[in-house]
Amino acid sequence: MAIGVLIIGDEILSGRREDKHLPKAIALLKARGMRLAWARYCGDERDRLIATLRDCFSSGDVFFSFGGIGATPDDHTRQSAAAALGVPLALHPEAEAEIRGRFGAETTANRLEMGTYPTGARIIPNHYNRIPGFAIQNGYFVPGFPVMAWPMLEWVLDGELSALHHAEPYVESSMWVFDAQESQISALMLSVQEQFGVTVFSLPNAHAPGGRRQIELGAKGEPAAVVAAMDALRTSLAAMGFPTESLAST
Repeated sequence: MAIGVLIIGDEILSGRREDKHLPKAIALLKARGMRLAWARYCGDERDRLIATLRDCFSSGDVFFSFGGIGATPDDHTRQSAAAALGVPLALHPEAEAEIRGRFGAETTANRLEMGTYPTGARIIPNHYNRIPGFAIQNGYFVPGFPVMAWPMLEWVLDGELSALHHAEPYVESSMWVFDAQESQISALMLSVQEQFGVTVFSLPNAHAPGGRRQIELGAKGEPAAVVAAMDALRTSLAAMGFPTESLAST
């Protein structure tokens, strides 16, 4: 099953805040034998956010949404998720209990608004401050604050999505290829890709004028097929006169 992330907030797009969720999500997924298929960024403008969430829901992919689930005027994620699904908002009873447990006599209508989700949602516990996130259909919604969001993401990965851990054998392996141009090895890449059923990739490395040209060349996919593909690439590159140097597999 493909997995994506949606990172929401004008502060990210304006550069006032640096996104840290994407690299963390990649790392948390990788630790569980999972990988990210796509990532999107969106500001807080509601119509655009509704359209973006509609795309995310209709994709059928599992996706994690970071940010905008508070109750200030610039938070639109809860409302936009409901609009994207065509369902009303409602105060979730478990979220209400958590919020009241957190604030007690200081519970206000505004604070309860943070527990108002699209109808049919289920909560994602927030052990940092007891203000839950929520999940509905294939979407999981957490705050924009890493100290809250990342443990909530792990809770989902190790709970509802634990069956996806290491479900698909996958590895990436690569090597440096020296003195070659991509145009000289593109036919080889296509041939190996078709022969072994893997994805072959190349990433040219910028070098100083007059420096030695080098390309990171690799394959990703089922482990045994990747090993065979890399062996075939090395053999062919040696015959073509291009030196190689292996890099660590991931």
